[in-house]
Order: sequence, then structure tokens, then C-alpha cells
Amino acid sequence: MSTLVVMIPGDGIGPEVAAAAEKMIRASGASIDWIYAQAGADTAEKTGNPLPVETIDLIDKHKVALKGPTGTPIGGGFRSINVALRQHFELYANFRPAKTMKGLETRFDNVDLITIRENTEGLYSGLEHVVTPGVVESLRIITEKGSERIVRFAFETARLYNRKKVTAVHKANILKLSDGLFLDVARRIASLYPDIEYDESIVDATCMRLVMDPSVYDVLVMENLFGDIVSDLASGLIGGLGMAPSANIGATHAIFEAVHGSAPDIAGKGLANPAAFTLSGALMLRHLGMPVEAERIENAIRTVIAEGSVRTRDTGGTAGTSEFTDAVIEKMEL
Repeated sequence: MSTLVVMIPGDGIGPEVAAAAEKMIRASGASIDWIYAQAGADTAEKTGNPLPVETIDLIDKHKVALKGPTGTPIGGGFRSINVALRQHFELYANFRPAKTMKGLETRFDNVDLITIRENTEGLYSGLEHVVTPGVVESLRIITEKGSERIVRFAFETARLYNRKKVTAVHKANILKLSDGLFLDVARRIASLYPDIEYDESIVDATCMRLVMDPSVYDVLVMENLFGDIVSDLASGLIGGLGMAPSANIGATHAIFEAVHGSAPDIAGKGLANPAAFTLSGALMLRHLGMPVEAERIENAIRTVIAEGSVRTRDTGGTAGTSEFTDAVIEKMEL
């Protein structure tokens, strides 16, 4: 029996990488039926609403979605679709693995990190107002509930993936109340997991250490804004966002997405790298209880990248989207 999953192709290169990912997921043997939904800047232009109610209803019904990149205006315009979805479905945990791929030219050959980002609070709560002309105030919300569930998620993730250490990333030396609360909660939760090492690291020092020696970290857990920045930094250590999958997990719903942009400059040209979107699909398959199919996809992508003869432009090659997709499928068929 097939599993029904909502597919949101998104903007720009989204439809191209979504179509490629569908082919690779089908080739893995995973039994998935797609239900298509719309969201993004193109949808806003066509319908006046970047996130239609119909899309929300489909995700609510089927619980799992695979989402392409969606454009968000800088400054004015509509609210971030990603933030809206995360808050609506309480997708409180953002899961971002970053692991070195053999064959890519990167500074380090031993990166194997998991960044766990709180997804619904912090400065991304969207609580902003004009105090007086020329002065804007943004509120950073940190709660005990939000801190507890994200730290617990980090420790459970560490156990699931056989990780040895969880690091709480913070700025409690300056943000003494908000990050102080986060650390108090983290220390309490850590005491419940004596089998896993726990330590703490100030966010700026964390970034410095990551670019000097990322092997000092294992699983990193932090609030929303810090997680947004640090997870992208970790992706840069393995070759960029084109290789970085992502999962947004809540108690009842989950949305998986590539975190790269919609790249309108190459949209429709068949040049986009579908690896991140497809690897996000592999995370989705694991969530759905299909680890064999997920591993088949991951291993095939890694093999193609390692062999080096078929790579997209962002990874130093000349291959297009379809050529890369066919090469990955061929490896799965061997």
C-alpha cells in the first residue's frame, strides 16, 4: 500500500528538483503517491495568497510534506512561508545533518554534524512593532516548554543516531534571562541522559571553532536564529546548501525541504542540483519507516559525487539536472 505525501514544488528551480527527486525516490523502491499543492511567490502572484488554505488542509490531512524552495520578499511583502508552516503545525524541531561527501573539494574531510534548531520561537516569532518613527522593536521569545522539547529532541536524536555528545549553543553571557532559561532547561534535561556527554558553547565561539575544527562537535542544539545561521555554516563545510537536507518535525506533522533558495537565475534551464531536495526526501523516507529505501538513495548520491564524472555546476561539474538524476538512478539499479 502506498503512502500519501504532499508535494509542494515551490518557486524557481523547485519544480525541476521536485520532479528529479520523485524519479529517484521511485527508483529506490519506496511506495509513495504524491498529492500536489501550491505555495510560494509564484502562487501569490497567481492567486493573491502565497500559502493557500487548500495547501494547509492537505498537509493537515496527510501529516507529511516534501517542500521545494519558496521565495520570500526581503523587507516588506508577505510573511515567510517556512515560518508560517512551522508555527501553524508546531514543527518545533529543525533537523539538519551535515556530513562530508567524498570527492567534493572542501576544507575538511571529517565533518559529521547534526544541528538541531528550535523552529517556532526566538526572534522568528514575528512580534515586531514600530515604537516611534525610526525605531522598531522585535521581541525574542524563549519559553521553558519550547526549550525543553527541543533539548529533549536533541538528546533523543543523539541516541537514535548513536551520537556521543550534545552541545547547547547559547549567548547567556549577554542574554542572561532568555538564554539563561534555555541553559537551565538544557542542564536539567541533560541529567536524564547520563549515557550522552553534554557541554555548552557560546554561539560566536561555536562558529569560530566550526571553521577551525568541526570535529569537536557532534550534535548541536540551539534557539531559532542561532540555528538558522549555524546550520548554514555547517552546510558550507560540506560543499554548500546544494548538498544539505533538512527536516521540520512536530508532534503530529513533518515537512521535509531543501534549504537552498529558488535560484530564479537558472530556473527552467535544467542546471539545478537536485541532491539536497532528494536527500531531504530520504530523510522523509526514514521518518515514514522506509530506511532501506532512504539508504539506497543516500548511497547512490554519495557514489555519483565520489566518482566525479557526473556533477552539477555548483559542485564543480558540467552535468544538468536530468543527467545527474539518471546517474543516481543507475547506481541504485546496480
